[in-house]
Formats: sequence, C-alpha cells, structure tokens
Amino acid sequence: MGPLAGIRIVEFAGIGPGPMCAMLLADMGATVLRVARKGPTGLGIQRPLSHDLLLRNRYSIEVDLKRPESISLVLDLVGKADALIEGFRPGVMERLGLGPDICLGRNPRLVYGRMTGWGQTGPLAHAAGHDINYVAVTGVLAAIGRRNQLPSVPLNLVGDFGGGSMYLAMGILAALLEARSSGKGQVVDAAIVDGTASLATLQYGMHGAGVQSEVRGDNVLDTGAHFYDVYECADGKLISIGPIEGRFYAELLRLLEIDAATIGPHLDRASWQTGHEVIAGKFMKHTRKHWCELLEGTDVCFAPVLTWSEAPNHPHLEARGTFVEVAGVTQPAPAPRFSRTVSARPTPPQPVTRENTAKALSAWLDTDEIEALFRASVID
Repeated sequence: MGPLAGIRIVEFAGIGPGPMCAMLLADMGATVLRVARKGPTGLGIQRPLSHDLLLRNRYSIEVDLKRPESISLVLDLVGKADALIEGFRPGVMERLGLGPDICLGRNPRLVYGRMTGWGQTGPLAHAAGHDINYVAVTGVLAAIGRRNQLPSVPLNLVGDFGGGSMYLAMGILAALLEARSSGKGQVVDAAIVDGTASLATLQYGMHGAGVQSEVRGDNVLDTGAHFYDVYECADGKLISIGPIEGRFYAELLRLLEIDAATIGPHLDRASWQTGHEVIAGKFMKHTRKHWCELLEGTDVCFAPVLTWSEAPNHPHLEARGTFVEVAGVTQPAPAPRFSRTVSARPTPPQPVTRENTAKALSAWLDTDEIEALFRASVID
C-alpha cells in the first residue's frame, strides 16, 4: 500500500535524520531493509524498541561489515535496490567497500542517498556535530527566541528532520523520477546545513530587504509582535495567536473587547510593547478552556499550546486521525495523505530475530539463498 509500493531501499542503520527519512519512505509504501551492525551500537538516546518509532514499518538485519561475506550480501541487496540511505561520516562507506562507485557499478540505476550534517565536502566535513550545531552555523538558531534571552533550541526538528530528513527524502524521490527516464542513478548529497539554510530562504530574503532584524524578539514571527505570540491564561496554561493580516487582527480585538486605539497600528513596532501588555492582561483573566470556547475555529488564528500528552486528544486531530495507536503506542500517523494510493497503518518496530531476518530478506532473496546465509553465519 502507498504510492511508493514496489520501491526497494537499503538503509544503513544510523541515528536521527537517516532513520526519519527511511520511515517517511516506508510510511508511503517503500520496502525498506535496515542493515545494522552486530552488537551494541550506542546509537542515539536509548529507549525501548517499542517506542523507537523511527524504526516502524520495516525489518532490520544485523551483519558484521568487517566480513567479506557480509559485504557480498549487502552488495547483492544493493543490486536489487532502487535506493540506498547512509548517514556515516564521509569516507566510511568507501572504506567498507560500499562507496558510490562500487554500488553504482553493481547497480547503475541506484540512487545513493547520503545524509550528513556538514556535507560530503568542506573544511568541517569530517567533524562531529549534532542538530544544534547545524542550525547554529546557518544563522537559524540565533534568530529563534525572545528578546534579551539566549536562543531557544528548536528540539531537533529544524535541522535533523526539516533540513535533513525531508531534503534527503525529496532528493531521493527526485533522483528516482529522473532515473526512470535516464536509466541512470546518482548520488544525493543531503547536508543538514544546506537544508536548514534552504528552509530559511524567506528569512534571508526579508533580512536582505531590511525588514528582518538580527535582534531576537524584534520581528513579527519571533514573538516581537504582540499579535504573534504565546500567552498565559488564568490557570497557568498557554494559548497561541497569530493574526498577522489586518482583518484577522481586527477580529481578535473585537472578540477580546479591546479598543484598537489603546494599542496603536498593529504593524507599527512602536505599538508592540503596549500590545503585549494589553493582550497579556486580557488572557490572564480567564482559563484556557474559556479562550478555546471563545476563539477556537474563528479567524483570529488561535490554538491552545498543547503538551505531548494533550495533543493526540484534541478534537480536530482526533477527527483527522492525525495520531494512531499501534501496539499500545500512540504516534503520529503517516503523512501526507493520498486519495488513491493510501498509506497503510504503521507496523511497530521489529526486533532482530531469526524469523524476522528471514522475513526481511524474503523480499530480496529466495529461500535457498537465505538458508545458505544462516548456515554460513552471515546472518543469525
């Protein structure tokens, strides 16, 4: 099921953006086989397999990539794949004997997806790093936060997943489309610094035009404006508003019973501090429930600020099925949605067992080949 049904992808186990990209493609129906090294990996923040949700919708096998027999197996799989995903530092795959030249020599139509933070080239290409570093160097981190406070770290959503996983997935899909007409594969060099910078194209344009200040908390979209911010309610819970457009802002003032003259023109920066004070005072008079009943569903661009526990129970998200429960674990459903080639309900992450290894390889190899691999202890 899903629009990518029939596409086969070999994923080399890694952390963060690589698995996220593989999950996105698997959610859309691709058959993804995750190749992990035998033994403890120490990859990422540890949690139970059942909650390692980026590993959903696919099987894993474990191999010793120092053994020639294992490399031979991987190359056999690559020969039957449409795409490959790897997230090692530059040169690692080459040293393993699985670099682009060898893999494309085995399979000229292969799309070879490479996920790194700094990219395959450049003075920092071989340096260690994490999301926080990549969003920092691109100018994005410095822009996120409130006035006179340190930058707010946006989890790993902007760098790893926004600038990394999404761009790698888009690149792989674009290269797969091109390969259908040319018959030739290619390397996709997806660097988180490149993708994150690309995400900030709007802001760089506004900065160049002189309408985006480098001072945090001084702009429309960074809590500088009173009409695009988070406010506390009487019960300590939070709500968000974002009526940038004049008619939406006028509707907010009407529903809050605020005279516009007490604040001033809403796009005039000189009015913003007063606006914050007036609106904050209004929202502190009632609970979040009160404001949801009054403002949710109107044109004031309103939403409650919900926690991880609260969000899946929001009526709108419930109605859309934005979250699903799989094997007792609540998680986001596959996205986006397709009218005809509907994505299947996710399957939970699977442990590496002899039975699951055989199932994983059954889409790639025949039964005799799989049994021979077990006898040779290439797989367990």
